[in-house]
Amino acid sequence: MVGTGLPKRVQLSPNINERRGGKSISSLVLHYTGMSSAKKAVDWLCNPESQVSCHYLVDDHGAIVQMVDEENRAWHAGVSSWHGEEDINSVSIGIEIHNTGHGQGYPDFGPAQMAAVAALSKDIITRHKIEPRNVVAHSDVAPGRKVDPGEKFDWAYLKAFGVGHFVEPKKLSGGSFLQMGDSGDPVMALQAMLKLYGYGIDVNGAFDQRTKIVVEAFQRHFRQAKVDGIADQSTVATLHRLLRG
Repeated sequence: MVGTGLPKRVQLSPNINERRGGKSISSLVLHYTGMSSAKKAVDWLCNPESQVSCHYLVDDHGAIVQMVDEENRAWHAGVSSWHGEEDINSVSIGIEIHNTGHGQGYPDFGPAQMAAVAALSKDIITRHKIEPRNVVAHSDVAPGRKVDPGEKFDWAYLKAFGVGHFVEPKKLSGGSFLQMGDSGDPVMALQAMLKLYGYGIDVNGAFDQRTKIVVEAFQRHFRQAKVDGIADQSTVATLHRLLRG
């Protein structure tokens, strides 16, 4: 079964298997390709040697390629976690968005590309009844290991299209903050809120390296103006807004 009625080209990848344990689709994960061209990305994702795949790829101009049937498990998320689920591939649809990535200039995502991503995502979340908080970045489910689609990706645009969860981030300001080396109840409260939202983090009261990279992942998605792993007032207030909304 081909999962969407949107215009697309089909180039099937052999890198698939069945969703494990009878798990149903509950998440949509967005990535960037990190390669020099969309064609190279499609070829790699369809190469048996790569051991990676995704359900869809959206190129620079908004053209959509489907590589894995939605009923199958694509190999796009890797080692990951969201709301305690550690087999993200079995519960998700993966969309690769062509962008050369942070290591190769990291260009903006263009209007035609964003429009196609929004339309495809809307179609997927509607059919599978995916909750807004489960439309996530690769960096959300694999903090530190992955940074895509990154701080230039327009999550606010998707939200306006009815896709995902996003609030206006609190403006940058001074005041108190939490950072590496801090400990105690404020850190524990921060970790508890991040875990409640979905991030894979231990609630141990120590602002350790894991906490820093999870804060960075949160900022890369929800407070893009400054990604530094420091939980300043803007970061914490934005997290509060998301949990309320």
